Amino acid sequence: MDTLMQFERLGVALALGLLIGLERGWKRRSDAEGTRIAGLRTFGLLGLLGGILALLAGELGPLVLAFGFAAVAALLVLVHLQSVRARNEPDRGITSLVAALLTFTLGGMAGIGYSGAAAAGAVVTALLLNLKPALHGWLERLSRDELLAVLKLGLISVVVLPVLPNRGYGPWDALNPYAIWWLVVLIAGISFVGYFSMKMLGAQRGIPLTGLFGGLTSSTATTLSFARMGRRQPRLAPILASGVAVAAATMFPRILLEVAVVNPGLLTRLAPAIAVVTLLMLLGAALLWWHSPGPAESGDVQLKNPFEISPALQFAALLALVMVLAEAARQWFGDTGVFVLAAVSGLTDVDAITLSMARMARGDLAPDAAVGAILLAAGVNTAVKVVLAAILGGAGMALRLAMVFAPALAGGGLVWYLT
Repeated sequence: MDTLMQFERLGVALALGLLIGLERGWKRRSDAEGTRIAGLRTFGLLGLLGGILALLAGELGPLVLAFGFAAVAALLVLVHLQSVRARNEPDRGITSLVAALLTFTLGGMAGIGYSGAAAAGAVVTALLLNLKPALHGWLERLSRDELLAVLKLGLISVVVLPVLPNRGYGPWDALNPYAIWWLVVLIAGISFVGYFSMKMLGAQRGIPLTGLFGGLTSSTATTLSFARMGRRQPRLAPILASGVAVAAATMFPRILLEVAVVNPGLLTRLAPAIAVVTLLMLLGAALLWWHSPGPAESGDVQLKNPFEISPALQFAALLALVMVLAEAARQWFGDTGVFVLAAVSGLTDVDAITLSMARMARGDLAPDAAVGAILLAAGVNTAVKVVLAAILGGAGMALRLAMVFAPALAGGGLVWYLT
């Protein structure tokens, strides 16, 4: 390792120590000199020490770094105990102690060569340290049901989901347990995000924001969650319809991104129609939001349990049925045309047909046919959202969505026809 590289690594180690020390020093800036365990200079020196020992470990062996960490930890614990005895205060937090040990470790990472990861860790550490009031405020407002909801969501996502088989079962192997349960997780997660968005931001801002993020993953799942919420709280139907429209609008740029990755040559044919549909849907969503009742007219939002597994399971059963019917339709129609396939696929999902058509257009399929099939699948999927809203959310929400979706799809279809 040349000298310049050594200085670069030590510079990063010193800088990350100073960054964490800046936050700790600012936090305890009113304390008298000598009463703090560590301040700006000490944290900077800890980061630099970790970097130096890491460089020495490359020559003398890894035990140098291990013994160095043990010595620093013992010294910090001793100083912390003496400080607690001297102050005789009930506050015996060890946050600064842990931050100091972490600073030494991050300095060692920089010395070994993981400068980018060490710098990122220092930024996150300083941010977490500075967010103490906000984090404690959130904990104070967190109810037991909300905490239990977080744990349940983790259970179905990181415990149950990974062990499910990712292969087809049943007729035509149409039922994939992993894919179905993933949608269960997705629906529950969207409801979860929507709950906390409305709790923190209020319905007027939280619902459209949830619709935006929900549309990035599954606009259909977002429609399901918001439609059920609209059935329970009719006064929120206009703003919930706005959230569904935002989610539906977000689906179209996602389609464009998928095509850009697989077959960029289709963009010139597809982009104009996609742009028109997206803009018109966002305009309609904005109008729904503008004309929705404000917080005074809407009343208090009745927030219920953030984790609702029953509707997610019901939707999973419905999805499984549609999967089988869609595969049956493919078997019955055969190769009669990509448009039939696109229409059937659009009942449940647009991503699969989008990627398939984009790939096929690189071969024998005509680009215009591929673009038409993609737009047809997206149109069918958008119409399904209106049907779901009518069944689960009521005629009022469905009518509002139809008034937004119909002009948007008509405008996009006209642009595609003319181009």
